[in-house]
Amino acid sequence: MTTVTTRTVEYPADGLTMVGHLALPAGTGRRPAVLLGPEGMGLSDVERRRAEVLAELGYVTLAFDLHGGRYLGEPEEMLARCLPLLDDPGRMRGIGHAALDVLRAEPRTDPDRIAAVGYGTGGAIALELGRDGVDLRAIGTVNGLTTGRPDEAARIRCPVWAGVGSEDPIMAPARRDAFTAEMEAGGVDWRFVVYGGALHAFHHPPVDHTVLPGVGYHPRHAQRAWRDVVDLLAECLPVTA
Repeated sequence: MTTVTTRTVEYPADGLTMVGHLALPAGTGRRPAVLLGPEGMGLSDVERRRAEVLAELGYVTLAFDLHGGRYLGEPEEMLARCLPLLDDPGRMRGIGHAALDVLRAEPRTDPDRIAAVGYGTGGAIALELGRDGVDLRAIGTVNGLTTGRPDEAARIRCPVWAGVGSEDPIMAPARRDAFTAEMEAGGVDWRFVVYGGALHAFHHPPVDHTVLPGVGYHPRHAQRAWRDVVDLLAECLPVTA
């Protein structure tokens, strides 16, 4: 296991002071980088640890913030912030670009080799960066299937991987169909995985607060989805010595 260095980074976005978690791999040279987005509750130790695991694999990784350093464990509070955000592509793009600027400014980052991976709201933000024409090497989204305005998918310049639980009531079949139709119409290099029997946020370990109906952890599929994300990065953003 390589030595990983971490630090907290603060930056402005969406009228807030965001507090991200930057993880750097061992060494001094430039490395490919990953922008990592959290579920709607916000940045937690789950995403911080994922960032550190990606850094162990050789990626400069920034786990970005959604709520100005807050974790919204109450579903009502989370929905009150996230639903308007998800309906506003400009705000999502602003949050994504602000975090991306921080990642690109890191001296260890190879600015020409960046991927965006996100979960839930964080995955929707990753997709919006692609729809905004950002030069990314890959986009991965788990539980974050959103659709854009007509013809925006044609601006996505990299492969897109998406994963969702078959029993996720939030990402219901109609939403999945709309997402895949948009990717196909836009000529995107896309792939889609449905994890049988899994609910929304199936990748996230159990939490000690109330969750929305239809949310639940599926440890086997959580491991599979993580391997799928790592495989996407290995294919599209390989780490070289």
